[in-house]
Amino acid sequence: MDIRHLQYVIEVAMTGSFTKAAESLHISQPTISKAVKEIEDELGVILFDRTGKKAELTSEGYRIVSQARDIVGSFNSLTSEVNQAAHLHKGKLRIGLPPMAGAGFFPELIGKFHEQYPGIMLELVEYGAKRLAADIESGALDFGAVLLPVNRDLYHSILIAEERLMLIVHPEHPLASRAEVPMEELSEESFILFREDFALNERIPAACISAGFQPRIVCESSQWDLIGSLVGVKLGISLMPEHICKKMNPAAVTSVPLVNPIIPWRLGFIWRKDRYLSFAAKEWIRFLQSKYAGKADI
Repeated sequence: MDIRHLQYVIEVAMTGSFTKAAESLHISQPTISKAVKEIEDELGVILFDRTGKKAELTSEGYRIVSQARDIVGSFNSLTSEVNQAAHLHKGKLRIGLPPMAGAGFFPELIGKFHEQYPGIMLELVEYGAKRLAADIESGALDFGAVLLPVNRDLYHSILIAEERLMLIVHPEHPLASRAEVPMEELSEESFILFREDFALNERIPAACISAGFQPRIVCESSQWDLIGSLVGVKLGISLMPEHICKKMNPAAVTSVPLVNPIIPWRLGFIWRKDRYLSFAAKEWIRFLQSKYAGKADI
């Protein structure tokens, strides 16, 4: 018995005919009949009832065909993966990155991946996390770095960074000298936020509402450095992840820990659970798992 014989049995079961199966597989009908008979003799069972016009599976045949499908499917998957591994120069991954975190986390990560897999092309796109999640769901992107948590029924995820949001104000602002600032004390401030396709566009107002006030939003942008500059000219205040605050000019803005609540900023790569994974995609996942051990939700 070999894998081809199992494929013959599956085809006869699907078509209900030795002749149609032979035509579908482009081989002779006697070849299929001989292969099926050899399997029946080897297993000591009858797979097909041949008395009618159609080749009907026996009860034993149903059980064996069910297992044969699993075996052939595993064989085809293995063959596909081996073939892809041999042709990695054709591999391509579409990865979405948020502009706010792009320069802070990903250049070194992507560089190390390229060292290991020089044949895999990485197509990088930059959007807000909400749009990235939508493009991953639609299949336009293979992976995306978004704010966690996400819908665990739809996505796998790997956590790559965990910080908190900080308040940023002009150095002359009354709150600039504070050790920490409760959210409720920002009720009279003017907020500069990321635009609506960013997850923080929803999370920050939601935190304000939980603290008992509706934020007064005076400006929105997709660029963290522009938001910092606007804070620097006293247009308003903003909330930023810690790693972004460290990049800002301390002469123009001051960062202060925000409390009550502390707003977490958890960044992770996500991908759809029900999507086919190419060899390149599997290697990207393995690479991330090796870099961020113990942080995968898979």
